[in-house]
Amino acid sequence: MPATLSDDDLFDLRWNRGRRDLVGPLGRLYPQAEDLMARLCDLLARHWRDRPADLARLDLARDVDPDWFLSEDMVAYVFYIDRFAGDLKRLPDRIPYLSDLGITYAHMMPCLKPRPGPSDGGYAVMDYREIDPRLGDMADFERATGALRAAGISPVIDMVLNHTAKEHEWARKARAGDPFYQAFYRMFDDDTLPRQFEETLVEIFPDQAPGSFTYYDDLGKWVWTTFNEYQWDLNWENPEVFLAVLDTILFLANKGVEGFRLDAVAFMGKQMGTTCQNLPQVHDILQAITQATRVAAPAVIHKAEAIVGPQDLVPYLGTGRHEGRVSQLAYHNNLMVQFWSSLASEDTRLMTHVLKTHFPESFRRAAFAPYIRCHDDIGWAITPEDTAHVPGVDAAPHRDYLSDFYNGSFPGSFARGADFQVNEETGDRRTNGTFASLAGLEAALTPDEVEAAIARIRLGHALIASFGGIPLIYMGDEIGMLNDYGYANVAEHVDDGRWMQRPAMDWDRATADGPPARIRADLDRIIRLRKATPQFAGDVPTRVLETGHGGLFVYRRLGEPCEITCLANFTAHDQWLGPRAAGLDGGAMIDLLSGRPLALHDGQIVLPPYQILWLRPDP
Repeated sequence: MPATLSDDDLFDLRWNRGRRDLVGPLGRLYPQAEDLMARLCDLLARHWRDRPADLARLDLARDVDPDWFLSEDMVAYVFYIDRFAGDLKRLPDRIPYLSDLGITYAHMMPCLKPRPGPSDGGYAVMDYREIDPRLGDMADFERATGALRAAGISPVIDMVLNHTAKEHEWARKARAGDPFYQAFYRMFDDDTLPRQFEETLVEIFPDQAPGSFTYYDDLGKWVWTTFNEYQWDLNWENPEVFLAVLDTILFLANKGVEGFRLDAVAFMGKQMGTTCQNLPQVHDILQAITQATRVAAPAVIHKAEAIVGPQDLVPYLGTGRHEGRVSQLAYHNNLMVQFWSSLASEDTRLMTHVLKTHFPESFRRAAFAPYIRCHDDIGWAITPEDTAHVPGVDAAPHRDYLSDFYNGSFPGSFARGADFQVNEETGDRRTNGTFASLAGLEAALTPDEVEAAIARIRLGHALIASFGGIPLIYMGDEIGMLNDYGYANVAEHVDDGRWMQRPAMDWDRATADGPPARIRADLDRIIRLRKATPQFAGDVPTRVLETGHGGLFVYRRLGEPCEITCLANFTAHDQWLGPRAAGLDGGAMIDLLSGRPLALHDGQIVLPPYQILWLRPDP
């Protein structure tokens, strides 16, 4: 007879597997880690016993195939529930739309109960175990996640790790004087230490929330508030915080969440004399959360929201002792920045240098989530260290140029966007705008301008579909939705320009002819071809090629049974490249996107404006 395992046996096997990867980080983070390990085991066992049967079966499937999320079949869609479907009760009615688009990963933007009033777009959570009542309740949420799962779509939500709303139960108890919960936060009796910390901290919202600390008269203390006064930073040096947050993650996992976007992770570590971003202890925390989750809910993965410079980004997918053990996904914000930089400058030299120099060709059991834009602004993460390698490009002037180009003020710019969080002291600016508006569709007045905007959008979608990882499509980009300037008439949104790129889904546009239909048809083809091309899986290495051509970005997917070479023209003019410069041997090639054999002109590959080729040997 075949051997059988009880639930307790399964848990013991997973605990023994996970314990090896928990001892190290917990020992570095917390004293008396042995007692903490015992408490952690009890916590994980409790949530495992509460695991619904269908999720327990999914756990088994993903134990057998732990790299499931790296499949070329994975495509993500990101949306606000109310702006996409109205509420959770109506969300299942929109699942056929997602399925028709080929979506397998649905990131529902903040849906946990926020504080009343300003809430940083839902990222100031006052109760992690309740749903925003404007969207429904937890029963509605469970029905929606079940419907998504039945359609083969993994439900993903945000879990804010750096802070809670000041109205959260922990914060209310801390404010009432409970020392146990005061230790959950970073609190100071006077401003001596806060002033010392602020000497090296970077303001996140200099316009709306300058400074990083807030004094409360009733509390008689200063509280660390990195983002806004109403968002209190958690004290991750306290093991009780680790246990309480993990308890919440596993509670939500048992409600059907298969992926967590771990928000603001770069800020969790604090150390005097630093920017308090991307500190080593952050990666210990992420490893502990990821490996503990694998014990009680192996079907669940984590994505690190770390919008940081290239030198700091790679560790969020695991390097050194954390290799293969921290978050399974991380945003590839550098690919996004370089996409827009190359489009504006018609110069891919910086893009090639950054992506070739700073990033490994692949990761162990992890991958990037590439995207062209998201709900947030674009921060121009371009450093002097990188521009020093590109003659004629200086970091600060280039950042200024990009800000002017994408707010539409630079002469001849095709883009329509807006500045965000202008820092008068440093001159730094960030940029708001939807994909289509930044790519030129809003400003297009002639048929040729419309064609160029559609081509830029197609280029972006084909880039993220083929570069590696899970491509993220923000709601409405598949039909070319434009900036929503009406946000300025909404009291809740007027002080946050990011609502410009968060328009409600235009369902009439989703069935309209013209540019929306063409953009959707392009994306449909790109997704279909991605899913049919195993070389685009997340575990296949991506090699950026140095061709010496400043208008083209060239990369190769090193998969079996043959390699795929991708060439992208970031200029408004035809570009020529010899096959040898692209590392091609001169044999017959076929372009997967067009389905046509590659034809050379005078022995050269010719790419029209904004064209991208996916070339493979033609059998």
